[in-house]
Amino acid sequence: MSASQGRVLICNCFKTMDLSGVGDALGPDLAAPVCTELCRGEMDRYEAAVREGGRLLVACTQEAPLFTEVADDMDAPAELSFVNIRETAGWGAAGGSAGAKILALLADAQARADQTPTPVREVESDGLCLVYGKGQTALDAAFSLEDTLSVTLVLCDWEDVVLPAILPFPVYSGRLKRVGGSLGRFDVTLDGYAEMLPSSRQSPEFQLPRDGAKASCSLVVDLSGGEAAVTAPQKRDGYFRADPADRAAVERLMRAASQMVGTFEKPIYVNYNPDICAHTHAGKTGCSKCLDACPAGALTSLDGKIAVDTGICGGCGSCSATCPTGAITYQHPARNDLLERIQILLGAYRDAGGAQPVLLLHEANHGSNVINAMARFGDGLPANVLPLPVHAVTAIGHDGLMTAFMAGAARIVLLSPPEKRHELVPLETEIALTEALLSGMGHMGSNRITLLAATDPDDLAAVFMSPLSPLGLSGPARILPVGGKRDVARMVIGAVHKASPAAPAVVPLPGTAPYGRIHIDSAGCTLCLSCVSACPAGALLDNPDRPQVSFIESACVQCGLCQTTCPERVITLEPRFNTLPDAMRPSILKEDEPAACISCGKPFGTKATVSRIKEKLAGKHHMFRSDLQIQMIEMCDDCRIQAQWDANPDLGNVGGRPKPRTTEDYLDAEKRGLSMDDFLKN
Repeated sequence: MSASQGRVLICNCFKTMDLSGVGDALGPDLAAPVCTELCRGEMDRYEAAVREGGRLLVACTQEAPLFTEVADDMDAPAELSFVNIRETAGWGAAGGSAGAKILALLADAQARADQTPTPVREVESDGLCLVYGKGQTALDAAFSLEDTLSVTLVLCDWEDVVLPAILPFPVYSGRLKRVGGSLGRFDVTLDGYAEMLPSSRQSPEFQLPRDGAKASCSLVVDLSGGEAAVTAPQKRDGYFRADPADRAAVERLMRAASQMVGTFEKPIYVNYNPDICAHTHAGKTGCSKCLDACPAGALTSLDGKIAVDTGICGGCGSCSATCPTGAITYQHPARNDLLERIQILLGAYRDAGGAQPVLLLHEANHGSNVINAMARFGDGLPANVLPLPVHAVTAIGHDGLMTAFMAGAARIVLLSPPEKRHELVPLETEIALTEALLSGMGHMGSNRITLLAATDPDDLAAVFMSPLSPLGLSGPARILPVGGKRDVARMVIGAVHKASPAAPAVVPLPGTAPYGRIHIDSAGCTLCLSCVSACPAGALLDNPDRPQVSFIESACVQCGLCQTTCPERVITLEPRFNTLPDAMRPSILKEDEPAACISCGKPFGTKATVSRIKEKLAGKHHMFRSDLQIQMIEMCDDCRIQAQWDANPDLGNVGGRPKPRTTEDYLDAEKRGLSMDDFLKN
């Protein structure tokens, strides 16, 4: 760290942490000497640092609300940020040996403050709420929400409902058939929909039901106890669901739902660039990895492109991690910011004297709770385990994993909530690709990447007990993550390859890899160039001067559109990573001598194609029996038309143009006493 990045306040939390070495290492970056009770008896030190303005990093998250409130009351210009060094490092069995780790965490916190803000969009909720459920539980919930929301109650079961004397909201019967949209703009479809009769006495009675009733609302509260009406309900803003038998869950739901009125900011987690998308071409489907990866149903195929519903998107980032071209980019954080943070964290740890670092990537809320439990009731994280909180570990792709290894990580652990286990398949694919790259470069070993979906702190602690198998790289190094996804990925893969003495030039990869080459069976290829027009990445090229198809391997994303589009079915794919310079240059896959028109000499096709057509048609088709007809096969378009004209000069003779009939003609015919039939016969 340096003073230019801002000042730091650290506290040993009533002497429960040994920070002496950390204070010495920070030197001039310290805004005050190492504190003991910054949030209580030494608050004056904090206030003095706030008055100085500029960036101020406070190494305490437990008392962050207090520190923020004090700064607001002071109306001081300081730019505050907070970082946890207690549960993540200081409160552990490592004790004073965690100095290098603490310095790395402080450096990461400074880098986090510099990352690009995530774009947001405003969402309006007018509080119009559909409460859907069964029995008295749904009725009671509707009464509780009526104080803050505009409620409509739809009952799917009403056997135990006791109706009150005053009913402040409408009640209907129905079954949710479909729910679409998100907070502020839900569209629902109901079957068996009917309004309750106001004369209902012992139990609700309803009018004649009808199916397919449609309505709109801002919120949906689902207390039916059945399956969720939307995909990934935990990610759908404005959709609240709980088991009606779980009173505590219902209470939590009602507290959360009652606050959903007004204007909210929704992060726009991903950005889509259709110009480099490899999804479809001319009605043929190529890559659909993002569609397969999205657990929330936020991505759909529309007119050959990917449509992103930012209202539904929950920010898992699987689409971006698995996208082979970079058409979908993650923005929470942006790729270059995340890769910079990984490198800064590992680099600061190494510069402070740390060794054998283990990078722990975890979802911010879930991982922090697990780490907190480890620190308070166990030995805490080991001194070499560097936690890096992110919004979703599923947003990590092979480019991020390879960057971490290149920066010096001996192992990577990814911690996910168990309830998201079904979302981890794309991440597992990215891990498999990373391991294939490393194994192909000669880095054999186990326990290099661990994906753990758990809540129990003991499960996480057990991961760190297994022996390390560090990579045999010649030395850690940083890359500059500039450019698109493939540019950055190829850069870091090339860097790891260069640092791997035993690495072959070409590394074989699994079939899902976005790197590789194609093969063309030249005997069956007619050089129709359909593959060239289908390639979304510009990996296949034609030659305007001669019949030729060339290929740039570094640009190929293995989407398969060329293979799907090829009418002769002569293209096959080979996933691999080629580190040779030839991969960046065009190589000729198929070429042929141009066919020259026998009349004017102009090139108009390939010799092989013309010869094949002549072989199939000459003398075998009724239109190609005479010598002239056969010769036309070897003529260009212009000469072929001229030859046909010369052979039959009357081809275009269709007679004179008939004289148009006018009003005067009809009037003249009428004067001469002609009927309309007589007139039309003339």
